[in-house]
Amino acid sequence: MKNLLKILVVALITVTGVQTTTAQSLSQDQDRPEVIAKNQVAEMSETLNLTGEQQRYLFRYHTSYISNMKKYIEPKNQNSDATIADKEKLQNELKKYVQKVLDGNQYKKWLEMQDFN
Repeated sequence: MKNLLKILVVALITVTGVQTTTAQSLSQDQDRPEVIAKNQVAEMSETLNLTGEQQRYLFRYHTSYISNMKKYIEPKNQNSDATIADKEKLQNELKKYVQKVLDGNQYKKWLEMQDFN
């Protein structure tokens, strides 16, 4: 009987630990570039009526764009001239790429949606 009780206690502790670990990893995943890009493209798709091919291209590029922003822009001083120039360069590259993927009306709507600071 004591062995059965010990097994139940160990199982309960294990299950509780697994749930805590899973909950922590879910909150960390929200900051990943893939998750952010997926949310952005889904929002764009609703507003701009994107095709599947447009969604795929935009997801790939947004993932790259977000990764570069996190890697090269966010860790630096946001007020320095070099950082501002690098940020503008990345934003201009994003605009050029999106303009290639979207048609004229979609691109105009997309520009209105953006908040490039």
